[in-house]
Amino acid sequence: MIKNPSRLHSIDVLRAVNMFFMIFVNDLSGVRNVPEWIDHVKGNVDGMHFADTIFPLFLFIAGLSLPLALSKRLSKGESFSSIAIYILLRSFALIVMGFFHVNMEDYSKDALLPLGIWEFLLTISFFLIWLDYPEIWSTTKRYILMGTGIVLLVILALLYKGGTPAEPRGLTPEWWGILGIIGWAYLVCAGVFLIFKGNFIAMCTALAIFMAINICSHGHLINWHLLVIQDGDSCSLMMFGVVFSLLCYKFVTKGKYSSIWIVFTLTGLAAITLGFLVRPYTEGISKVHSTPAWVLICSGIGIILFEFFIWLIDVKGKANWFKIIKPAGTSTLTCYLIPYFIVAIFAIVDFNFPDFLSEGTGGIIRSFAICFIVIFITGFLEKKRLRLKV
Repeated sequence: MIKNPSRLHSIDVLRAVNMFFMIFVNDLSGVRNVPEWIDHVKGNVDGMHFADTIFPLFLFIAGLSLPLALSKRLSKGESFSSIAIYILLRSFALIVMGFFHVNMEDYSKDALLPLGIWEFLLTISFFLIWLDYPEIWSTTKRYILMGTGIVLLVILALLYKGGTPAEPRGLTPEWWGILGIIGWAYLVCAGVFLIFKGNFIAMCTALAIFMAINICSHGHLINWHLLVIQDGDSCSLMMFGVVFSLLCYKFVTKGKYSSIWIVFTLTGLAAITLGFLVRPYTEGISKVHSTPAWVLICSGIGIILFEFFIWLIDVKGKANWFKIIKPAGTSTLTCYLIPYFIVAIFAIVDFNFPDFLSEGTGGIIRSFAICFIVIFITGFLEKKRLRLKV
């Protein structure tokens, strides 16, 4: 029996597992000759591999957490405007970080600062601006550090140079990156949740609308993308999490635990089945093109995984099994940014892994080791109360 329905530890554990594998697949992108089923599907191939499920599951899990966080604020009597500002600031932070990360992909060798130094300073600026500063620190000290981070970020933006020597360019939002996509999806889904105060029917309706946009877009029934929502893929994935978080809460508070296993299993399998059914008519399964089949299959996997972790963690109490990776679920953004420090330092000192750690089994072992190192650093920083609050 779940002792505290207002706090599902399964979500934190599932987030930690997902974050662990996000670090893994990101590092694995620099490894040669890995098994095809692990790596991302290439280009316009119709299909998906293990790596193609990690980011959509992150969006799904973010959706699971959303009702718990916002309902807590609503129950405390916080005003609509204060919660709206909270949502806007959180979304803005993620979008800004994603925007800068995307532009690193086209960083010019002719820029004043080498990429490694620029990336290192960029990550420092993120920490200075969005660090969850201890309350015992004076307001003046916090504002000085945050102001320093903002000034540093502005300087780095001015020093940025991308493109080629023949066609140099400044910062450009070609796409929003992982964090930016999360930020936009959160802005939409949290905004809908706030407006309708988490009404379950309203959330289901929003999910249906987002999925309809996604299906119609890739089924060539419409040829436009809405501003912010785009083709509805990210909002659909996150709203799936919102709906099933609310559904879980309904079942748990009424003591209908058996309903979780039945409803979640059937709907998870139904989503996966529907994904395969629409596959031939909506551009196949593709993470690159965010097709409905990919959205539905990943959402179905997320529903079933959530169900499994509810049983394992909240019912059976096996959270200690995942204690070693716990910081990845409680300081997730910190954990996500630590690898940028590592990559930047490696670039600055011109370090490259030896061949036996850059391909095949050796490379896979290296990527797993990097995951544990990153989580260990995150845990150390968490104990020192150095974590991002976004």
